[in-house]
Amino acid sequence: MRMPCGIAQIGKSFRNEINPRNYTFRSREFEQMEIEFFCHPDEADKWYEYWRDARYQWYVDLGLTSSKLRLRNHETDELAHYARACADIEYEFPFGLSELEGVANRTDFDLKQHQEFSGKDMIYFDDQTKERYIPFVIEPSGGVDRGVLAFLCEAYTEDEAPDEKGKMQTRTVMKFHPRLAPTKVAVFPLVKKEGMPEIARKIYRDCQSAGLASFYDEKGAVGRRYRRQDEAGTPFCVTVDGQTLTDQTVTVRDRDSLTQDRIAADNVLAYVQERLK
Repeated sequence: MRMPCGIAQIGKSFRNEINPRNYTFRSREFEQMEIEFFCHPDEADKWYEYWRDARYQWYVDLGLTSSKLRLRNHETDELAHYARACADIEYEFPFGLSELEGVANRTDFDLKQHQEFSGKDMIYFDDQTKERYIPFVIEPSGGVDRGVLAFLCEAYTEDEAPDEKGKMQTRTVMKFHPRLAPTKVAVFPLVKKEGMPEIARKIYRDCQSAGLASFYDEKGAVGRRYRRQDEAGTPFCVTVDGQTLTDQTVTVRDRDSLTQDRIAADNVLAYVQERLK
């Protein structure tokens, strides 16, 4: 492969930790994801800035607010001896501000060390420019468990919503970004009769067949079913009711705004897929 190029991986890491703490933030065994991105030494500064900003934006795009998320560049006296630049992506957890991911310009230290101790030549030859060099490495490295914990902390919300009688009640809701929600759509028949379950099950099967994680529920009052999905973080709830039997429309309830849109029953899949983008 030609420069620049990279290798991404995810897997188990282990820490010699005497006292694990802060729930899953610091544990003896954890999932780590990282990229080793190889580039020309003269382009390393540019690629470092690219990966630093791209990795920060990834968290923003998936729902971490800018008020709790920050990008902190290391001061010169903080840098490891081999690093030319480094930045931490940090999040303000309930227990304090802590690191989610680090992005570093590790220069050519890694490949030089490998070359020295393995005896293998790590020099890259560019057959177009006829130049020989040891590539620099840009390394974004983040903890998966820490990311999950941050998204959980960000999503957890307590607010008020009306019950079946219109009375305001406190509800617990996980306001996940729709892409991260474990279930994307829940489908309910208002009652278990008059053909409503059959219509609801068809919508449910269509969503499942399209690859959307879906849930079907016909137990209890519809308000309680909404609450159960709020607690699980499901962004959209579809209800088949009496009007569906006459005009083939259903209501789609938004988890966060509590607004309900009336749409055609056969348009539910496209409606949800569009909003997941």
